[in-house]
Amino acid sequence: MTIKETLQSFSTMTLSERQTFMSQHSDWLLQEMLTHIGTVDAELRDQYIYRTFIDLLSDNLVNPQQLQILFDTATSDDFLYLQIGEKSTDSVFTRSFSALLVAGILAKDAELLILNNDRLQIFFKKIGRYLLLEQDTRGFVPDKGWAHSIAHGADLASTTIKHPKFDLQYAPSILHALKLVTWKDTVYVNDEEERLINIVDALLNQNYSEEALIEFVEQAFDKFEMHLMMQGYNESFFSGRTCTLNFMKTLYFFLKMNNKAPQLQNTIYGKVAKWLKLGD
Repeated sequence: MTIKETLQSFSTMTLSERQTFMSQHSDWLLQEMLTHIGTVDAELRDQYIYRTFIDLLSDNLVNPQQLQILFDTATSDDFLYLQIGEKSTDSVFTRSFSALLVAGILAKDAELLILNNDRLQIFFKKIGRYLLLEQDTRGFVPDKGWAHSIAHGADLASTTIKHPKFDLQYAPSILHALKLVTWKDTVYVNDEEERLINIVDALLNQNYSEEALIEFVEQAFDKFEMHLMMQGYNESFFSGRTCTLNFMKTLYFFLKMNNKAPQLQNTIYGKVAKWLKLGD
């Protein structure tokens, strides 16, 4: 059977049947799923490979050694960072769905705490690189399904922050990437902002300094002035301005509705009001 046929069959199995299957074929299945994680067959990628990975993790059908191998492989240059920087190529599917897989692995390891600590720390140290370097901002790709690399990168970053072993010393690199993710010469139209604000929420839930988040907001708006000084009112300025304002407005209402970080709310409100020229 092909990997697609195997996963179709696997999806109909009972837990007992899945346990039996994994006892006999787990290494083969996991390797095949990794090999095809970036396929342009949307049904195979989304409905079968990704969902099966999550089912395997949820049902504890992956042993500690396999979990480590999955983590090491999915975070490597051949998966999470495969040809990163390219635009409009199929490599985005490997990067984007590797990001989702790593997020799933980290969520599971938050319960088990079995991943190698040294390798985790290496990953934590460079976590901001994915959102910083990713340039393919497409959401839904006709005939190939969802790429959504920015949203998936946001999911990975917020899940990483929630991991018990994550050290807040790595937060500034994530915030630096978040500050620039709205300046990729596009305006997001697939609710990416709603996923990106989860990064700030995760930091607040880890008691990250509200003052540091206020500084992040101020720097994000300072970029408007810097861009105007360097390049003037070009197309990049208007897409960056619109995208940043959309993110900040989404963050403001999230914080307000959840009664979080009042000083941060006030800072965002003032900056947004200024650039929307409210009250003039």
